[in-house]
Amino acid sequence: MAQKMQFDLVSPERRLASLSVEAVQIPAADGDMTAMADHAPLITTLRPGVLKVEGAEGGAETAYFVTGGFADVAGPTVTVLAEQALPVSEVTADIIDGLIAEARAAHDKAVAADGAQGADVSAKFLADMEAARAHVIG
Repeated sequence: MAQKMQFDLVSPERRLASLSVEAVQIPAADGDMTAMADHAPLITTLRPGVLKVEGAEGGAETAYFVTGGFADVAGPTVTVLAEQALPVSEVTADIIDGLIAEARAAHDKAVAADGAQGADVSAKFLADMEAARAHVIG
């Protein structure tokens, strides 16, 4: 049996999880990563995607949709401070399409203000949001 660690997921609206788990799959800005109890300490930014928790009480995998934020992996704890987060079971096409529309508007505004050079970050965010939609909604 894998070693357990503390996992906390918080958004500005609420605390979504505080669990003892075996692993957390994190949609980090530089690529997906899995944190376990003996993981080296690090702080990373999140990209839009699905955060998965494995080995919680009862053995069920739990998934959350996050739009961004930070993950702090420190010894036997993982703390995720998400900009927005919802259990995947609560995410609807309307919710995610609204977030994509906001990302597209921000991208269009960045292109208008700074041209293609200033729109790189917003273009990546928009692409990540659309990829997350395909993963969550199908």
